[in-house]
Amino acid sequence: MTRIALLSDTHGYFDARIAHHLRGADEIWHAGDFGSSELVLQLTALAPTFRGVYGNIDGTDIRYTEPLVQDFRVEGLHVLMTHIGGYPGHYAPAARQLLAQVRPGLFVCGHSHILRVMPDPKLGLLTLNPGAAGRHGFHRVRTLLRFGIDQGKVVDMQAVELGPRTAILDTEGY
Repeated sequence: MTRIALLSDTHGYFDARIAHHLRGADEIWHAGDFGSSELVLQLTALAPTFRGVYGNIDGTDIRYTEPLVQDFRVEGLHVLMTHIGGYPGHYAPAARQLLAQVRPGLFVCGHSHILRVMPDPKLGLLTLNPGAAGRHGFHRVRTLLRFGIDQGKVVDMQAVELGPRTAILDTEGY
């Protein structure tokens, strides 16, 4: 089994709570809007494998190192990741076209700041959006997802609440 930590929309914000929940992951995935190239480097150092895509707020420094789309396999599961994706029945036009071409079993996106774990029976896939781990945006609670991939299946899904977006958080113990 491969343990995955998935986050998005950090907008340059990284704290001890995020780091705490990334510990032990075999792979860290970031679905765009890093906000700073320093954050990319921090995340890369925390797990044996890092995968990310750039988001709409990311500058050329991040777009140079992170692609618009990631298309890969983990434990036999075909994964497609891009920042602006939508969700079943409401995919962004570019994502809808990619999904029709690639036919993944798992579709990962960010952008909306809304945590979603939704099956798409029509396309035969699972759509994941980890919400927003950063403090910039309209979301009320910062979130990320942790899960495993075992023999082509997503297992042990956990939605992690990192705390309120606007509060100054006590990070003691993390």
